Amino acid sequence: SALEQHPPPPTMRRHVASLLLLHGVAGLSLRHAAAPRTAPRAAAPSMCGILAVVNSKLSPEALRLQTLTLQRLVRHRGPDGSGIHVVETPTGARCSSVAHERLAIVDPLSGNQPLFSHDRSRSLTVNGEIYNHKQLRAELKDPTAFRTESDCEVIVHGYDEFGVDIASKLDGDFAFVILDDQTGDVYAARDPVGVNSLYMGTGLDGSTWFSSEAKPLVTGGCIDVRIFPPGHYYLARGGEEEGRLVPYYAPSWHSASAATQPLNLEKLRTTFTAAVEKRLMADVPYGVLLSGGLDSSLVASVIARLKRKRFLEHGKVDDLQPVKSFSIGLDGSPDLANAQKVAEFIGTEHYGFTFTVQEGIDAISDVIYHLETYDVTTIRAGTPMFLLARKIKAMGIKMVMSGEGADETLAGYLYFHKAPNGTELHEECVRKVAALNQFDCLRANKATMAHGLEVRVPFLDRGMLDATMTLDPDFKLTRKGEKTQFLEKWALREAFNVPTEPFLPYEVLFRQKEQFSDGVGYSWIDGLKEHAGKVISDEDMATAPIRFPYNTPGTKEAAYFRTIFHSHFPNNNYGNGIEATVPGGPSVACSTAKAIEWDEAWSDPTKQDQSGRFVDTHDAAVA
Repeated sequence: SALEQHPPPPTMRRHVASLLLLHGVAGLSLRHAAAPRTAPRAAAPSMCGILAVVNSKLSPEALRLQTLTLQRLVRHRGPDGSGIHVVETPTGARCSSVAHERLAIVDPLSGNQPLFSHDRSRSLTVNGEIYNHKQLRAELKDPTAFRTESDCEVIVHGYDEFGVDIASKLDGDFAFVILDDQTGDVYAARDPVGVNSLYMGTGLDGSTWFSSEAKPLVTGGCIDVRIFPPGHYYLARGGEEEGRLVPYYAPSWHSASAATQPLNLEKLRTTFTAAVEKRLMADVPYGVLLSGGLDSSLVASVIARLKRKRFLEHGKVDDLQPVKSFSIGLDGSPDLANAQKVAEFIGTEHYGFTFTVQEGIDAISDVIYHLETYDVTTIRAGTPMFLLARKIKAMGIKMVMSGEGADETLAGYLYFHKAPNGTELHEECVRKVAALNQFDCLRANKATMAHGLEVRVPFLDRGMLDATMTLDPDFKLTRKGEKTQFLEKWALREAFNVPTEPFLPYEVLFRQKEQFSDGVGYSWIDGLKEHAGKVISDEDMATAPIRFPYNTPGTKEAAYFRTIFHSHFPNNNYGNGIEATVPGGPSVACSTAKAIEWDEAWSDPTKQDQSGRFVDTHDAAVA
């Protein structure tokens, strides 16, 4: 059956609730709305798909045709428009191209890419949003007016003045490539955590390729395909056949010795609120993914409060409309019930969708194609998210916020209960944050952009990262039976535990961590395993080490995903290494391989599964 929608609460109930909740904004009163001020217009974010081919031996005409053909493979990321720029190198021996598929968030009649420097000597193709673009504009010495309202245009002009340091000055989520037509220089960069996806590769003719997704690189016959590392920039001066990757983001908290800050609940609350507020930079219909767990529920609650605050400050009538929230699960799943409870509490216009195990299984091949991974937990969680994103986009929504990142920065996964001390816990958090671009960020970005839907993740804001990762890790330890820290992510829960102005129902604020792939319904993972057991034979498992020598699948479910992955992305005759873009190793409840050492029982491969139910502290543990 088709996905079944649970209808939202009655319209009158929503509007009454919205008006009543206006009185709950601390320090503000309704009389502020008597003299409305114009709310600032948002700039046009550039969430899209990019492709660049640098120093190709093809003729300009042939390279243009090749680029136009391959950029169709990322058109789902930006279905609203296309752009391309082709230039010959100064020597004339080679040429380069930058292409762009646009998701028009604001003003679809302008702001197309590539964007150019004032003298049009440098071209920029970018996927992202820059939240401090106004501040950066003010720092520029050149007073020349910008050509567009895009928040990303500041990147190319900033490169003119700041050079390679521009990446470190950006506050946002981004992946971009700049070509210098006159010198042949190439500069590319990716945001600090890897919220936005970016790959690079090498063509048969020695050209260097960049793309939002791996599809154009594989189809284009690149002899290697690799992930562009987050927090790095790439620079190749004109005439250089190979450039170099340089880290620009090296926060002090990479070392446990820097995590010494005392617990400041108010700072945690205000920093997160600011992270959400800056991500409301959009004039498009937007919503929030609401699973009913702690993280997404806090995002939704803060958005609802900020909309009320913004109405009282600017009198914008649209802010009286409740924010739309969305959840998905099997019929009767924990997430659906808790999401509805939160929605009624904070006053969102909520839409809950159900799917069946068979519908999820039917979507697996499409999910693997779009997510470009064979990681088990990413596919388990990515499938319902992929299905939900399609329904959201069909409702006219172009941007959603989501709660990814809190479990990595605040030790929220259930296996963190086993951390022997604060230092080891912090080091695991650092490993988890470093790997986000291959797991949760990859899933969130690609599962939504598969349908031209943008996702924003406030927990991975740079300010929020500093606030959570410099916190003394002893405050992240779980101490069962104590008055404080009796539950994972206690600091975050307590920061928003404001009884006089509650952000969430208490039972949700202190709900046990439930991984998304579990929360949609335990039958989802069980059904996947059962299906894999039917389509993958014992003989298939016996030959798996021969067919898949890298990251050899250890379960039939993993072998099922891996087989589908290589049907979409063959490791061609050149051994392009596409399989190496997916990490491996043992895991329990999404742990890294290193954390397996925390519990002797986890050394048994039969006890290793990425479901949270494989930790004995889970309320529904199977371990």
